[in-house]
Amino acid sequence: MTADPASPASLPPAVCVSLHDVAPETWPRCECLLNAVAAVARVPLTLLVVPNYHRHGDDIPRWYHEMLQDRRAMGDELALHGYVHYDEAARPHGPIDWWRRRVLTAGEGEFASLGRRATEGRLAAGLDWFQHQGWTPKGFVAPAWLLSEGAWRALETSPFAYTTTADAIHLLHPRRKLATRSLVYSTRSPLRRTLSLAWNGHRQAAAAGTPVRLALHPNDSRYPEVIAQVQGLLERLLRDRTPMTKADFVARQQAFDAANPGVVQGLITASDSSATPPPRATPASTSLG
Repeated sequence: MTADPASPASLPPAVCVSLHDVAPETWPRCECLLNAVAAVARVPLTLLVVPNYHRHGDDIPRWYHEMLQDRRAMGDELALHGYVHYDEAARPHGPIDWWRRRVLTAGEGEFASLGRRATEGRLAAGLDWFQHQGWTPKGFVAPAWLLSEGAWRALETSPFAYTTTADAIHLLHPRRKLATRSLVYSTRSPLRRTLSLAWNGHRQAAAAGTPVRLALHPNDSRYPEVIAQVQGLLERLLRDRTPMTKADFVARQQAFDAANPGVVQGLITASDSSATPPPRATPASTSLG
């Protein structure tokens, strides 16, 4: 039986800033966002790296490798963010699946419909790519936060310590869902940007005591109004939250769990992937994951 997700109140609240879709093609826009964050404070970030972005090739330029090495040296985390960041699975089944995979994510939900074996192949390819660079990722984040039932089952036997969905960080061994508040922008139209700005302002104000994830995407850098709100939100969040990478957040939680088994008992989720339904879409969660 699955318990309601919870985070023990005795842990101080955290804020995790992540940068999605990191690849050589997106790096100039990523760097703009990194600079915008640094203008507020030097905080550790989780960089979600795509090895073969849109199948443009998985060769890694020397300059790009050095950039990521520098970020690691500064305390940033490198996590696996899919392998190609593109939905190559069979055509959607029905209008809901079509809306989820083609409209909300613009066809980027790589793991939205993959089976277990196909997912295992992508995860293995991503891990091989990371290890070839001398890196070992602790986290895996699916593009658009979409995971099929088969993908969940593949993660259960993977070496990753965590994954995330739109509304939670999921510890994987054993499975446990930690509720978080996510602030993310959809910038593909003026209406989406307007809704995102309004929605994120509301969600930040209502997030007292809840772990917050501030998720940035390369295209956010194109809009000054988005950057301005990101900087304002981060400044306010840092007043009462500890900045940390997702890997550090998970390590802290695991240490707490080990020291307080009685508190954790009953909060561990069932291993059945059906315990984690697909995330609900919101005006602010329709950006490319």
